[in-house]
Amino acid sequence: MALQSPFFNKREPDTYAQRQTGPNAAATGTVASTAATPATAAPAPAAASTVSTAEGESKLTVGPNIKLKGVEITDCDTLVVEGSVEATMDSRVIQISERGSFKGSAEIDIAEIRGSFDGTLTVRQKLVIYATGKVTGRVRYGKVVIEEGGQLSGEIEYGASTPAAAPVRTTNTVQRVQAVG
Repeated sequence: MALQSPFFNKREPDTYAQRQTGPNAAATGTVASTAATPATAAPAPAAASTVSTAEGESKLTVGPNIKLKGVEITDCDTLVVEGSVEATMDSRVIQISERGSFKGSAEIDIAEIRGSFDGTLTVRQKLVIYATGKVTGRVRYGKVVIEEGGQLSGEIEYGASTPAAAPVRTTNTVQRVQAVG
């Protein structure tokens, strides 16, 4: 039996029920089904195995209606923005949802933009702007994919992955992309 997580609308395995059968469950008045879990089962290893399936990657999700302002985000493998973020970050992946917005500067390996990004964006590998995405500011990228309707404007440079290479200005290409969208 899988339970619905109240936090991220994702399914969790039965380890949630196992955690509720710990020594503090009786003190808090929590009632859990013991038929699915033997009394000798240890809840801590089950919870630890759930964490280890994420392969040690760190993920920060800024949910809808959440505003995160004036921070520096470090040591985060994946940032998911569903609310509003004003920050400086250096990470592997950023995913901005349709209602999400990011203002500030970011150095990223892979960026997937469905919402809005405003500021300085350096994408070392691949920048993907979906149909609902809008990126403005100073943008450097290794590869770029823009769906029809996606917007990219500002100072655009190719060659984010190799700092020794001279960047190529793509202002004319950007104007053509905006005319298509």
